[in-house]
Amino acid sequence: MSVTRTRAWILATRPRTLSAAAAPVVAGSGLAAGDGVFAQFPALAALVGALLIQIATNLANDYYDFVKGGDTGDRLGPVRVTQAGILPPEAVFRGMVITLALATLTGVYLAWVAGWPVIAVGLLSMLMGVCYTGGPYPLSYHGLGDVFVFVFFGPVATAATYYVQAQVWSPGAILAGAGLGAFSTAMLVVNNLRDRETDGAAGKRTLAVRFGDTFSVVQYFACLVLAGVVSVMGVVMMEWSPWTLLCLAGWLPCLPASSRVLAVTREPETVDRRTLNPALGMTARGVALYGAGLGVGALLGATSPFG
Repeated sequence: MSVTRTRAWILATRPRTLSAAAAPVVAGSGLAAGDGVFAQFPALAALVGALLIQIATNLANDYYDFVKGGDTGDRLGPVRVTQAGILPPEAVFRGMVITLALATLTGVYLAWVAGWPVIAVGLLSMLMGVCYTGGPYPLSYHGLGDVFVFVFFGPVATAATYYVQAQVWSPGAILAGAGLGAFSTAMLVVNNLRDRETDGAAGKRTLAVRFGDTFSVVQYFACLVLAGVVSVMGVVMMEWSPWTLLCLAGWLPCLPASSRVLAVTREPETVDRRTLNPALGMTARGVALYGAGLGVGALLGATSPFG
């Protein structure tokens, strides 16, 4: 596959996955704005840092999956630049290190603004991002990827975004993070359902490999339902503005995705799992809409006479 160097690095960053990193920051910043504690520069730095950590994690996955044999020519998902020979492994590894260094610089500013808790969150997030596929006990190879995604793309990212602006931990932001974590986990479920057979052959023991297709389909819908339940709990228990229910628009792109997910169990012998690639993109758009709905809804609740 022949592509320009710029295009190769864009492919390596996996732009479609970045909504999972941006959505918690948008939601956390919207909740901060609704509470009157929004801070422009810490919010922007949190967004840049989250995107850099996500990109570094993607590069780490690309490199370590290739080195460990998790990516082969039978891969069904989008192109991985190392496995496809578009970029050499050493270059991808260096890209990961450079991206982590840039994320660290962003973290230095946020630590100056908000203190040592940001250092702990940032270092742990970067470490877990690399350990997702790297290190002596890679999380995704032992069925722990779902836990990682739920925690770090949910409560950790959302609550930390609120914290760097307000210097207090918000129960509401933690709850919102649970919804975002569930939605982001749904993205991972689609990914692992698509790759169940190739992952199993490579020794990658995801939950889809361990428990099968039906489990993964149920898990997908459970994640979407949990995200919806969280939004209702926020309005009822946390006194969020009803405008935050705009986040339920995140379900809309998941409706066509759901039919593709269900087809895996309805037609297990004939379905082409590549059809789950669009479902993954649809679910990613759902994450973006969910985070935007929470953030914009919280802001509207604070500024609208009907909030």
